Amino acid sequence: MRVLSVDPGLGITGFSLLDVVDNKTRLSAYGTIKSKPKDTLPQRLNYLFEEMNKILDQFLPDVMAIEDAFYSKNVKSAMRLGQARGSIILAAAQADIPVHEFAPRKVKMSVCGNGAASKEQVSYMVTQILKLKEPPKPLDVSDAMAVGLCFINQARFA
Repeated sequence: MRVLSVDPGLGITGFSLLDVVDNKTRLSAYGTIKSKPKDTLPQRLNYLFEEMNKILDQFLPDVMAIEDAFYSKNVKSAMRLGQARGSIILAAAQADIPVHEFAPRKVKMSVCGNGAASKEQVSYMVTQILKLKEPPKPLDVSDAMAVGLCFINQARFA
């Protein structure tokens, strides 16, 4: 099973591809999608959608795991995150790929055992679990990996 995991964001979206074979998880690829801050919101959302389509076409995942929106005091930021998530989810839906959403606290609990873990703690645990030589950069990438690991942990116990 190949899992495309995503930490969505309008400015930086982190993604990773995790392959599960014989109950072993291996990191296949990872990266970021960065839209141009000077572009209009519709242009940024379209860029995110098109880049996600390229990733879907290149890696052919079986499933997408994406971090759910979190409650934010800044309504405008929360709305933009929701719009970014929508363009990513739309790309998966058009490719007929099932999408699973996970709350940030659930992801942190699954990977760190603490729903209030810091991004640095998540990065450390992802590095240990996937036996990486060094923590992936930026933190958006390790957050994406954590989302994928959360999905895989849930799938094992489902």
